[in-house]
Amino acid sequence: MKKFLVLMATAAVLLLTACTAHYQLSGVSQTRIIVDNTYDAQPDAAAAAFLAPYKQKVDSVMGPIVGRVVRDMEAKRPESDLSNLLADIFVYMAKEYNETPDFAVYNMGGIRAAFSKGDVTYGDVLDVSPFENKISFVTLTGENVLELFSQIAKRGGEGVSKGVQLVITEDGRLVSAHLFGKEIDPQAKYRITTIDYLAQGNDGLTAFKNGTNLNSPKDEKNNARYVIRDYFQEMSQKGQVVDSKVEGRIIIEK
Repeated sequence: MKKFLVLMATAAVLLLTACTAHYQLSGVSQTRIIVDNTYDAQPDAAAAAFLAPYKQKVDSVMGPIVGRVVRDMEAKRPESDLSNLLADIFVYMAKEYNETPDFAVYNMGGIRAAFSKGDVTYGDVLDVSPFENKISFVTLTGENVLELFSQIAKRGGEGVSKGVQLVITEDGRLVSAHLFGKEIDPQAKYRITTIDYLAQGNDGLTAFKNGTNLNSPKDEKNNARYVIRDYFQEMSQKGQVVDSKVEGRIIIEK
């Protein structure tokens, strides 16, 4: 019996070895696909019937319209309309926290979907910002800000707010950095708004670890998605359609 088991085990190992294909990864690529009603042209009746009991409840939470956008918006490096928008929102909404930041940083990795032109629902906002990241404020010296911008350059770009002007190289070096047309003063202090995940020095932006005077509210209402939602609702109440464009905040030197 023992011999039989040994033979069976040996045969299994040989079989698995023989069936193993030797593949080599040739490359990795990614893209974002906006999933909208284009894919609903021929809905599956059985699937629709199965989901019907749950649809009303989900729609009641995710369906309310919070605002509108002028154009399709997506996130991509070195700069994009969507990453610009989210960074600008964080600067604008800082007033709710009695803060007046000099600029904002929002990481591309935290943006997980896109906005389609037209109505924006709470569900759309949740798709774009699904994590439990919360708005935070921190002070960096100008020297640390230059370090931060160098790290952003190394990553090929992140979301930065209006007024930030970075020139970087294709291999990730910082060539120059300005804020509203002025060079960064290494001895000055700058107030920055971001998400708590970055304020802790994650995503390669370790310069944030040198921050002081951290204001990082922990309540769920301070989640990025609620900050974004509140911004859209405020713009909607003012009768404004949200717009954002690529405007040369991060330029790759040719």
